[in-house]
Amino acid sequence: METQITREVAPSVWHGWGDPGHARPLGTSALAFLKSGLGVPDVEPRHGPVGLDQVQLSPSTLTESGPGAEALAALRRACGAEHVSTERMARILHAGGKSTPDLLRRRGGDALDAPDAVVFPDGDEEVRAVLAACAQHRLAVTPFGGGTSVVGGVEPHREGFTGTVTLDLGRMDRLLSLDPVSRTATFEAGIRGPALEAALAQHGFTLGHLPQSHQQATLGGYLATRSAGQASTGYGRSDELVSSVHLETPAGPWDAGRDAPGTAAGPDLLHLAVGSEGVLGVITSATMRIAPVAEHHAHGAWSFPSFAAGVEALRLLRHEGHPGDLPQVCRLSDADETFSTLRQGGWKTSALASYLRTRGQQTPALALFVWEGSAEDTRRSRRRSTRILQSAGGVPVGPLPAKAWEHGRFSGPYLRDELLTRGIYAETLETATTWARMDQTYRQVREAIHGAVRDGGGTPFVLTHVSHVYPDGASLYFTTLAGLEQDPLAQNARIKSAASRAIMDAGATITHHHAIGRDHAPYLQEEIGALGIQVLRSVKDTLDPVGIMNPGALIPAPSANANAHVHTTEDSA
Repeated sequence: METQITREVAPSVWHGWGDPGHARPLGTSALAFLKSGLGVPDVEPRHGPVGLDQVQLSPSTLTESGPGAEALAALRRACGAEHVSTERMARILHAGGKSTPDLLRRRGGDALDAPDAVVFPDGDEEVRAVLAACAQHRLAVTPFGGGTSVVGGVEPHREGFTGTVTLDLGRMDRLLSLDPVSRTATFEAGIRGPALEAALAQHGFTLGHLPQSHQQATLGGYLATRSAGQASTGYGRSDELVSSVHLETPAGPWDAGRDAPGTAAGPDLLHLAVGSEGVLGVITSATMRIAPVAEHHAHGAWSFPSFAAGVEALRLLRHEGHPGDLPQVCRLSDADETFSTLRQGGWKTSALASYLRTRGQQTPALALFVWEGSAEDTRRSRRRSTRILQSAGGVPVGPLPAKAWEHGRFSGPYLRDELLTRGIYAETLETATTWARMDQTYRQVREAIHGAVRDGGGTPFVLTHVSHVYPDGASLYFTTLAGLEQDPLAQNARIKSAASRAIMDAGATITHHHAIGRDHAPYLQEEIGALGIQVLRSVKDTLDPVGIMNPGALIPAPSANANAHVHTTEDSA
């Protein structure tokens, strides 16, 4: 049973992102920059996590005897005693997600919010029985896929309930059917990204959905959060790739969407289920639109004299380029992120930086592209795109930067583990806005983060990139580095609050692909309106009349102030 519970995650690394064998140590130049650029004199690895024996864990309310015995027995009847665990390691592994506050608490030995039990159902009927047992005994339920939420989406919530249960979909990881003619495939929701792609590859297909969390995240997680993959500019977001989903809810089973190319059969309830973050029910399977595996990949990189010039080039590429020429991957770094990339890349990137200076680019912004398709199609698309990018002031720098990024595309989250160990605060947030508001949003959010870091006496370094391009705008993804303060949870709350306020004031969305969770819930009413919140609550009341499904996530509490300017540590996951 313990092998099933850990699901490829060794007990010794429960506090970090994933398999430590995939982590890469910081280089000499990076360590030197942390000291000089962030003003952190001591970056020795002195801030490692406590041992597992020091982790604080509340006693489970679900025991063989006592008030929770009947509820525990009901869960065991639902999916088998061997698939219900109240063991210490299972509970710690499901204590939350992967945000910086999550990791800070776990590294410090705080797993007090861990669920009372973890259940591993296999199939819709077992999920249905688990939800029935939880509703009967007033147990809050947290659906759990890969556990990669960075906005508090999988944090157990016990207030007002007799206990908490995390429902892990790890046993539900099969390809159920594939239609090569219609190019659709149906999967159970617990399948992880690599397994999903491997199953499709056997038939010559791909989903093309590759978020940075790809190696850990599940299909159910993709859909519950409306995630966007790194190649979504070409393949589309998860909410564009889904055809239908099946949910198990406390009120019964629900099929949302229909396996048809289009329909006028009333409002689209599929997109009420997609993005619902487990508050309406558990997504147990989904039918997805798939594509043939590309025959060829073409890589390219261009440097622009400023981030604003690069953004304009992406807009021109989207608006004036041939639709079939659009790259699958389209990524633009600002000057600070480009500086960080060039500083750490060895002599080749140093030579590139020198070359760009000779071309008049003192603070270059590097753009990376990947085209997929037949060899002829990718050559043609790259050639047509080159004309637009160069006309916008781009300097071609060859394919190597894009290839290097592609090689390490999933390694970013591992870097945060080492940074935290060295006393460096590292956190990300993202948004999306229109082309007209892009520069304003970029500047306002950066200024807010800089100010919040300086308010704590720190020196900020904020890296920004665009990674998803649409006809009317694009995403902005911010990474903040600073020295850890005495109270890092308060530090995070202050920075997150300032950045979130700036995003809302700029008229951008509070989240582009990280979802709402608990972190962004105070801002949701400002985005969708009070009546929108009431609509969500009404749907939840219908599907989850007892209110057991992921309470506290997505939908703000009735007393929440939609215009709150302060996002406290208690709001964080």
